[in-house]
Amino acid sequence: MDSRTSETVGPRSEDALPSSATSAVKIVIVGGFGVGKTTLVRSVSEIRPLTTEETMTQASVSVDDLAGVERKRMTTVAMDFGRISLNDELVLYVFGTPGQQRFWFLWNGLFEGALGAVVLVDTRRLEASFDVLGRLEESQTPFVVAVNAFDGAPSYADEELREALDLADDVPLLMCDARSRESSKDVLLSLMRHLYSLAMTSEATT
Repeated sequence: MDSRTSETVGPRSEDALPSSATSAVKIVIVGGFGVGKTTLVRSVSEIRPLTTEETMTQASVSVDDLAGVERKRMTTVAMDFGRISLNDELVLYVFGTPGQQRFWFLWNGLFEGALGAVVLVDTRRLEASFDVLGRLEESQTPFVVAVNAFDGAPSYADEELREALDLADDVPLLMCDARSRESSKDVLLSLMRHLYSLAMTSEATT
């Protein structure tokens, strides 16, 4: 199997954690198969990202639903990992999950210690997000939803998307381009603001 996993030849000086960092937060990027999770982690990470992509084989055709992503040639089989400093003190550790349901048994470990999640959505295959959203709601994991802007994908009004995804009014919904570092960073900042708002609301009611 042709592996494209990042080479590891020892730590680089630019990968060292900033000495000013005082807080670290773990978040998880989730979504259906082929929605752009690996792309987002790669685009936003300030260090060399760790990826576990493998070449898709003909055997996966009968297992994975390739509708809408027929050109996809690589797939994450374990996790993606990156890091981004939001400011001099706060660092985010970003973990991307596999999209195929046959790899979802890995989610429990990836979610351990995570404060929240980003759900990436592809409007060409909204149904691929239903089970993902259901699992997050069951586990009471706070999340935001980011619609990845694929070329040629249909666009919908926020109200239509919220209804289709059955999103609560207080769940942030935003558009993004996972290929863009600034756009991906805005998604992470939106999640952090959402987590802060939930924490303040909880504190006010106790």
